[in-house]
Amino acid sequence: MDSSASTLEPLFALLSYALVQAETAFYQIPGSHVVARYVKSSHQNDPGRTVLEILLALFAIRTLLQSRTRADNGPKHFIQFSEKEIDELVDEWNPEPLGAPLSPRSRPTSPLPKLLSTGKQVLNFASYNFTGLAGNETIKERAIETLRKYGLGSCGPPGFYGTIDVHMDLERDIADFLGTESAILYSQGFSTISAVIPAFAKRGDIIVADRGVNFTIQKGLQISRSTIRWFDHNDPKSLEEVLQGVEKERRKRRGPLTRRFIVTEGIFERDGVMVDLPKLIELKNKYKYRLILDESISFGTVGRTGRGLTELYNVPVRVSLANGLNSSGGFCAGSRVVVDHQRINGLSFVFSAAVPALLAVSASEGINILRNTPSVLTALQENIRAMRAVLERADGIVIPSHPASPIIHIHLRAPSDSAPAASKPSNPVHAHVRDAPVFDIAAEEHVLQEIVDEALAQGVWATRARRLRGQEVVEARPSIRLAVSAALSRKECERAAGVVKAAAAKVLGRRK
Repeated sequence: MDSSASTLEPLFALLSYALVQAETAFYQIPGSHVVARYVKSSHQNDPGRTVLEILLALFAIRTLLQSRTRADNGPKHFIQFSEKEIDELVDEWNPEPLGAPLSPRSRPTSPLPKLLSTGKQVLNFASYNFTGLAGNETIKERAIETLRKYGLGSCGPPGFYGTIDVHMDLERDIADFLGTESAILYSQGFSTISAVIPAFAKRGDIIVADRGVNFTIQKGLQISRSTIRWFDHNDPKSLEEVLQGVEKERRKRRGPLTRRFIVTEGIFERDGVMVDLPKLIELKNKYKYRLILDESISFGTVGRTGRGLTELYNVPVRVSLANGLNSSGGFCAGSRVVVDHQRINGLSFVFSAAVPALLAVSASEGINILRNTPSVLTALQENIRAMRAVLERADGIVIPSHPASPIIHIHLRAPSDSAPAASKPSNPVHAHVRDAPVFDIAAEEHVLQEIVDEALAQGVWATRARRLRGQEVVEARPSIRLAVSAALSRKECERAAGVVKAAAAKVLGRRK
């Protein structure tokens, strides 16, 4: 026994020395003492847990070291083809087209498209072609050149590898056109304002919004998770009352000052009403708010050169949003700090693919046309006045839109149109209006659709304004929407207005 122990003694000494060296090396690793204390306490309290953790560690090591592929390269899993058979299969393969073949039919955005069903040419008042740039030959040629040079898509977000020189040129063109320090592009008009709002407003901030803002703004307000307060549609008095109420509430709770915003539209998409921008700026300065103005409709249609409400009222641009210029997408123009902040925090800018190069070039060409030919805006406003002069004499309909708005909404006349306003202000916490007039939405939409169909039969293509019923915070009243274009002549606009007026009289006359 002694001889065997003396024989193993060198081995035990070697193992003891190795363990001491391993322990010394282990404790030289940063954080090793924390791990050692965790293992000791774990083993003392639950030895079974130590065994389980060792097994899990061994399993993880085995998983990392084993081969990632288990494909069996044996011949039984493959069909052997001769060179002749391979060539025959390649010759027989006929790939399916990626898209429908192009046809020479008229573009739906042109001012005089042809109906596919009848081949009849109609006056187009359904498309947002306000300045008549759709189909412009100069823009078309530049877009084709860009398509051949850069290809179709951008293939990546702007902050990754989706930005090229034409995107940067367009941002400079927009900033120079509006007189701002900088501008940022978004690939989708819908995601522009819905990404800008949550980029600046967070939980705990306060946003005071118009009850008539479009669905896109409503989504931006929802995503921001800010505290929302609502004021009556395009009512500066209601806005000031809400601003005063917010300040009283803060002082009562002794809450800290937070970021506060007023969010509204230049020309409202739902009814064509125009905001009183000088009054808004007066209130925002008085109560220390920031103003986010969506000029999706007013940019390119209002002002001497189409710069929007800021040009119409001679107001410097701080933050303005728009999507137009015969292209796709949107932009935000303002100070360099405001724009650079969005390049990191604007979700749509960060995660969405950039605007295709051909659309960026088309937008730049559109700016050049607006800058060099202001007569386009003059023709547009003349067409608007000509149509309103005819429509305002029609019986049974009401036009809520501003006289300078390029979209003319038509409502059916109702007894509530002349009813007095509510005596008590609406609750700013809720989007719904106090004592709001009640309309039979389904019945009005049916009547308006009959007017649209009758006008189409007479050669005027109008449309009933489409709504996301049940999803918007405030249901918009049904309306016919006429999008006026500078590409049409004054006589054509007067004739179209006369057709719509006669169609309304005919349809409403049958229902009396």
